[in-house]
Amino acid sequence: MCSHYEAPSPAALAEAFGVEPYEQLKLNLWPGYFGPFLRMPHDSEELEGSTAGFEVESGSFGLIPGWSKDDKIARRTYNARSETVASKPSFRNAWRHGQHCIIPAAAIYEPDWRSGKAVPTRIERADGEIMGIACLWERWKNADGEIVLSYTMLTINADDHTFMRDYHQVDHEKRMVVILPKGAYRDWLKAAPGESMEFMRQYPADCLSVSNHNDH
Repeated sequence: MCSHYEAPSPAALAEAFGVEPYEQLKLNLWPGYFGPFLRMPHDSEELEGSTAGFEVESGSFGLIPGWSKDDKIARRTYNARSETVASKPSFRNAWRHGQHCIIPAAAIYEPDWRSGKAVPTRIERADGEIMGIACLWERWKNADGEIVLSYTMLTINADDHTFMRDYHQVDHEKRMVVILPKGAYRDWLKAAPGESMEFMRQYPADCLSVSNHNDH
C-alpha cells in the first residue's frame, strides 16, 4: 500500500499532460496533503469522439466520502483495494459512478523489508517518465459549505510480481498501486463503471526501478 509519493513539478506535469501550469507547494505528499490529479473536462463528456485534453484539479490525498463529518478520514482512505472497493462505504459511491482520475507521480515510496528493517525506497518508472496511477475522486462539503475534492489510489495483489514482492513485511500480503500504461490514460478516464475492473492489472516489473537517489 502506498502512503507516500512524490508529485511531479507543475512544469513537468504541464508538459507531459498538456495542462495549464498550477500552483503546488509540496511535492512530497502524505495522506491528508493536497496534490494534483487529472480527469476529463466535464464538457468533454458531451462531445462524442472528443479529443479534449485533461484537466488538472487539486485534492486531498485520501478520499473523503460525502457522508464524512470531517476530513480526518483521509488518513485511512488513501488506498482502495480493487477487490473490495465496490462494497466499502468510503469508496463505493465513487466506484459506482465511475469517478475515475489519474494521480501523476514522479515516484512512489515503499518499505523494503529484506534487511529485516523497513527501508523507505524510492520507486520510479524505469524510463524516468511520470507515473499515471489509476484512482478514484470524490467531492465533499466541509462545515463552511466549501466543496473539497479528494482522491484514492487503487491497488491490486502483487504476491507474484517479481519487483513489488520485495516490499512490505515478509508475512504480509504484497500490494501495488495500479500504474496505467500511457496508452490507457484516456480510456481509463472515460471508462464506464462496469469496465473499471478491466484496468486493474500489474505494471510490468521491468518497467519499474529503484531510484539512485533517496533524499526525501
